[in-house]
Amino acid sequence: MIKLIQNEWMKIFRRTGTYVMIGLLLFILTVVGAFVKYQDSRGTIPDNSEWKRGLQVQNESFKKEMEDMGPAIPEAVKDSYERQIAINEYRLTNDLSPNEEYSVWGFISDGSQAIDFVGLFVIIIAGGIVASEFNWGTIKLLLIRPINRGRILASKYITVLLFGLFMLFILFAYSMLLGMILFGFPEQASPYLNYQDGVVTEQSMLLHLLINFGLKSVNMLMLATMAFMISSAFRNNSLAIGLSIFLMFMGGQITSLIAIKYEWAKYLLFANTDLLQYFDGTPMIEGMTLGFSIVMIIIYFVMFQAIAFYVFKKRDVAA
Repeated sequence: MIKLIQNEWMKIFRRTGTYVMIGLLLFILTVVGAFVKYQDSRGTIPDNSEWKRGLQVQNESFKKEMEDMGPAIPEAVKDSYERQIAINEYRLTNDLSPNEEYSVWGFISDGSQAIDFVGLFVIIIAGGIVASEFNWGTIKLLLIRPINRGRILASKYITVLLFGLFMLFILFAYSMLLGMILFGFPEQASPYLNYQDGVVTEQSMLLHLLINFGLKSVNMLMLATMAFMISSAFRNNSLAIGLSIFLMFMGGQITSLIAIKYEWAKYLLFANTDLLQYFDGTPMIEGMTLGFSIVMIIIYFVMFQAIAFYVFKKRDVAA
């Protein structure tokens, strides 16, 4: 299996397009870093010595709005207000000013938006890693070996996952390196305030950013798995890449529109891939939980893999 994975890894890095992908990612981060660096408004600490009074006024305003709206207040708005009130009160109690200098942590957080861009590259690899073997006729060279077809397909999928992790590592590492060079570390380390189930807790910024990267990568993982399944089942890399990219940009929006009218939308894949909604927001549909979304993701994952492996094993791929 290891040799098969090494073989697939070498195939990926023999392509010029792979280095173009890496270069584009680094170029975009560099441009964003330079743009942020030379924005006057991002380089200084907000001059607000009366921040405590400001947070008190904000809390009073939120509480008054909640009372005025009463039972008619949307659940998402209520949860957002309660979250902000709890965080503000925690800051007041523990003397944690919201006035923070933009630093390497802020740049890494902003850089995490490029995970969708990384997802685009991973989808391209996943959508072509099987279909391209048929297009080039090299699939026959793999099948003449005394190796089970399932192991061949598994090695290709593992390679897709490793490539995704490799691109995420480059994104995180380069964001940190560039952020340290351009913005440095803050003079006083400030924790990330995590709100969960009505309780506010402190979390180190590095741990928070690693968790944030992981949660944001779930959507990329599922789309890459879908592209891999389509590539394996239909031998068409254009269909696999095109459909997956379309769903990457439109899947969440379409699901949100369906969720406005139909509760069954919670069973759709893209209602569950954004796990951040359970930590920094509210669920797309009332009643959804983190456990429910994880179960749905596992079901879709198993379904995609079952289709890919079943079709690849049964079809006359040597024809």
